[in-house]
Amino acid sequence: MTTDTGSPAAPISGLSVAMVTLGCARNEVDSEELAGRLEAGGFRLVTDPADADTVVVNTCGFVEQAKKDSVDTLLEAADLKSSGRTQAVVAVGCMAERYGKELADSLPEADAVLGFDDYPDIADRLRSIVAGEQHHAHTPQDRRLLLPITPVERSLSTTPVPGHASGPASLRRRLDAGPTASLKLASGCDRRCTFCAIPSFRGSFVSRRPSDVLQEARWLAEQGARELFLVSENSTSYGKDLGDLRLLETLLPELAAVDGIARVRVSYLQPAETRPGLVEAIARTPGVAPYFDLSFQHASATVLRRMRRFGDPETFLELLERARALAPTAGARSNVIVGFPGETEEELETLCDFLVAARLDVTGVFGYSDEDGTEAATYDGKLDEDEIRARVDHVTGLVEELTAQRAADRIGEEVEVLVESTDDGVEGRSAHQGPEVDGSTYLVDGDAQVGDLVRAVVVDSEGADLYARAL
Repeated sequence: MTTDTGSPAAPISGLSVAMVTLGCARNEVDSEELAGRLEAGGFRLVTDPADADTVVVNTCGFVEQAKKDSVDTLLEAADLKSSGRTQAVVAVGCMAERYGKELADSLPEADAVLGFDDYPDIADRLRSIVAGEQHHAHTPQDRRLLLPITPVERSLSTTPVPGHASGPASLRRRLDAGPTASLKLASGCDRRCTFCAIPSFRGSFVSRRPSDVLQEARWLAEQGARELFLVSENSTSYGKDLGDLRLLETLLPELAAVDGIARVRVSYLQPAETRPGLVEAIARTPGVAPYFDLSFQHASATVLRRMRRFGDPETFLELLERARALAPTAGARSNVIVGFPGETEEELETLCDFLVAARLDVTGVFGYSDEDGTEAATYDGKLDEDEIRARVDHVTGLVEELTAQRAADRIGEEVEVLVESTDDGVEGRSAHQGPEVDGSTYLVDGDAQVGDLVRAVVVDSEGADLYARAL
C-alpha cells in the first residue's frame, strides 16, 4: 500500500475519472464512496471510460468467472491509453485486495493495484500515479487478523473498512440515478464456510452504527432514492459487535420512516441465524418488503456440514413456512452450490426435492470450484468438471421450471410496483423482486413515472417476470 514519493508530485488539477464497477451491490456502495472521495479531492467524475483521464476498475474476486471478468475489464480500460486521453488505469476492489502484488506483477497493463487501506487517500494515490510515481502493491494478508477477535472491541479499530465512511454523507457520490440505492449495513464475516474466501480479504464482521446508516438513508432519499437495499455479507449478524443482536429489528422501522423512502429491503440472511423476531420484523413492518434472501447453499445436512454450515430440508422449510404464515405473498430467493466435494447423487436429489418443496421465487445455481486458501480446496472427493457441469445443467433446468411455476402462481395477486424505467414500456419490481436478479414486473397499461409506486394486479407471467394491470 506504499507509494514511492521521492519529491512531492506537482499538483494536477482538473483530472477526470471514470469508475467501473463489477460484482455485487456491496461493491457498488464502495465505488460510490470512492467516487465521493475522488470528487472531494478535485477529480471530475465522468461516465464513459473513453472520456476519462483515469479509469478506476472496482474488481470482484469472488469466483473464477468474476476474476476473469475483472481482468478483461482492466485490459479493455488499458487499451484506452493508446487513444491518448486515458493516462492511468487502476485496479481496486476485492480482487486487488485479495491478490495485491501478485495481480500487479501478472497484469502490467494496469498502472497500479490499490488495496482497501488506500481508500481513505484515494485522491492523493491516483494523482501521484498519474504524475508517474510508482505504487508498490501490498502483499495480501488475512484481514481478519487486523481486527480484534472480540466483536465488541472492533468499533475501536482504525482499520479502513470500505463503505463505512462516517461523517458527512457527501463522502458518497451516487453513480446511478435510479430509484433504488444500496445501503451498507456491515462488512466482513465471522463464519468459516469451507468454500468461501471472502472473510480473508473482506475481514471480520463489522456493523455500521445505526446513526451512520440512518444519516446515509436520509441523504439517499434526498438524492431521489425510493427503495433502500440493505446489503452486507451477513445481515442477520448486524449489531452483534455493537452489543445488540436484535438491532436490525429496531432499525428497520426507523429506515422505513425516512421521508421519501417507499420501501426497505434486506438482503443476505443466514438461515441458521434468522431468528423469529427478525422474520416478523421483515414480514410485518410497514414499508419493509416481505422479502427473504436466504443463503441456503444446499439442503443435504451432510453436504452442509462439510461446508461448515447448518440446516436440513425440514428446518429450512419450517423457516419458509414461518415467513409465509406472517406474509403469505412474501418473496423468497436463495443460491445453491452443486458439485461440492463428495456430493453424492442422493445428496443432489435431496437438494432437488427441497427446491421443489420450497417454492422459491428465484434460485441462483453455481457449480463448485476451488477457491485459493479455502478449506474445501484441500478436500478429497472432487468431482470432475464435466460432472459438475452436468449437475449444474440439471439443477438449473429444474430451477427454471420451478421459477416459472412460482411466477404463474402469482397471477391474480395484487402487487406494488416500484417503477424503474419507462424507456420501453413501464418496467419495475414488485416487493418480492430484488434488484437485478429476481426478474421484473411490467405494467401493461396506465401512465407512470420512474420512482412511482403503483398498485397493480398480476395478469400474466413469463419466467420470473410478471405482467400486471394498474389498479
